[in-house]
Amino acid sequence: MSTELQSAATSAVDLPQLNRSLRPAAKAPIRIVHLGLGAFHRSHQAWYTHQAGDAADWGIAAFTGRRPDAARALAEQDGLYTVVERADSGDSFTVVSSIVEALDGADMQRLADLVAAPATAVVTLTITEAAYRLGADGQLDRTAADVVADLALLESGSGTPTTPLGRLVLALAARRAAATGPLAVVCCDNLSNNGTVAHNALVGMAGAWDQGLAEWINATISLVSTSVDRITPRTTEADIAAVEAGCGYRDNSPVVAEPFSNWVLSGDFPAGRPRWEDAGAVFVDDIEPYENRKLWLLNGAHSLLAYAGQLRGHSTVAQALADPLCLQAIEKFWDEAEANLTGTDLQIPAYRAALLERFSNARIAHHLAQIAMDGSTKLRMRAVPVLQAERAAGRSGVAAGLMIAAWMDYSAAAAEVQDPLAAGVAAANRLSGAERIQALLKLVDPALAGDSGVVNLIEDLCGTFGQPAGSR
Repeated sequence: MSTELQSAATSAVDLPQLNRSLRPAAKAPIRIVHLGLGAFHRSHQAWYTHQAGDAADWGIAAFTGRRPDAARALAEQDGLYTVVERADSGDSFTVVSSIVEALDGADMQRLADLVAAPATAVVTLTITEAAYRLGADGQLDRTAADVVADLALLESGSGTPTTPLGRLVLALAARRAAATGPLAVVCCDNLSNNGTVAHNALVGMAGAWDQGLAEWINATISLVSTSVDRITPRTTEADIAAVEAGCGYRDNSPVVAEPFSNWVLSGDFPAGRPRWEDAGAVFVDDIEPYENRKLWLLNGAHSLLAYAGQLRGHSTVAQALADPLCLQAIEKFWDEAEANLTGTDLQIPAYRAALLERFSNARIAHHLAQIAMDGSTKLRMRAVPVLQAERAAGRSGVAAGLMIAAWMDYSAAAAEVQDPLAAGVAAANRLSGAERIQALLKLVDPALAGDSGVVNLIEDLCGTFGQPAGSR
């Protein structure tokens, strides 16, 4: 829809609400179940499904994570919402219709029914790295309070699990009981080799409850690894107003994203899948080179900017990138990462240049505080592998070490640290000197914490970006 659909005098209250009366196309049958309904899913997997040539055959039932708000808002619009692609040159608008049912994640009965349904072929996940509840050893942390609570609920056979893992395990148990056959679970997060990670987490949770279910998951469920990429900041009131002005309708749930998107997948789809390749998705046999390129160059740079940028007084990626000290740190980290990237056709120089252009898009307000969350988990995938590879090659790994040091400084300076190991971070920050560095490193990677050379390197790097007054 264009601005011609409304006059300058039309107020928001006079505009029609986005729903099927504006886009009356029939809903597609539910064949995909998604856990983690949020902005990124709607700008990425749901957008790719909407763009597929066979989209009419592939509807998504999307379940929220912590709160039902997003499901309620989307349900008011029959699942429709607008993707705003925001470039320096202006905005473009697409109404996405692939989500045909938006649900509260706590609706365990509906989740179990849909996962068990014969028509369901794919389960997609956007549940954040921390939600897999992995310890520093890469295995399910069975001592985590919410994991313990969910296992107790599963054992008792009553109540609703609170973790995505617990809910999916219970839903997969329903599919096993219904004998409706195999399906694919597609992990759309920023963990390296995320299909294997999700497999280990699911089997770990299932095995702690029912070893037979764990064996069935091993034999029946395909865990697909992916590399996902699309910068998607939080939606603001100004974004909602921009949709009203540009489209002539009210949308309570628009999503703003950069024009760029990327999706690389590796794995089997035993019950079928949409033609995501129609929207540019790429299917490969070996995903690791693509994962590492994205995890180290894009996500690693984001983490470094998140901590260094906030210490320098910046609030968005574009602001931090314009700071010469932050830019220099990014370039040096990219040099280290590039030296350890292997694989054909990765086109690293072009990828780096594209990242600088994407990060500098000031019209995408990608907030550093959002990126900074769950640092102890993210650093294991973004900084630790590069640091380890550099040290193994006989080099210092100073640029990767600087990312970890910036996180440590930020964790001491921030008013609140959102992290699955927040209590451990706070306890470590009550220490000082090398003892503090070692305690914080132990939360990220115990092996590094036992390397005095790494401890000394990071201790020397702390304070590089300064700290706000009143911090350590």
